[in-house]
Amino acid sequence: MKLPIVLIPHPHVRMDEHVLGGSPYVIGSRVPVRRLWAFYNNGTSVERILRRYPQLGPAKVFDALAFALDNPEVIQADIERENEILKRHGQRPAEKVGRPTQMELPFAGGPSEAAPVAEPRRGRSRG
Repeated sequence: MKLPIVLIPHPHVRMDEHVLGGSPYVIGSRVPVRRLWAFYNNGTSVERILRRYPQLGPAKVFDALAFALDNPEVIQADIERENEILKRHGQRPAEKVGRPTQMELPFAGGPSEAAPVAEPRRGRSRG
């Protein structure tokens, strides 16, 4: 399964058919963007992701998450492809990860002019 075309490239993310089967990954590592997105989308804070992957640093983690938001079709297809591979090998796919969504911010006017936007699912409450 070939992944969709990247609409918006990011400086810390690459796709190479010889690395991770063509999945988007963080430069200088073999960490797939889908993994960082799955952690974040399921409620893991950026700080916790940085503790898990200290070699990446904040710029690369934030850029990978921005890549996921800018290229939702690529990330969704990559997650689906990973799940298909896991099923073929008799392993259980990870929990469903929601499609990346972009949040609208009220830069044009005050909060009263902002259109309501659905919040991304962020896992269970910790408090």
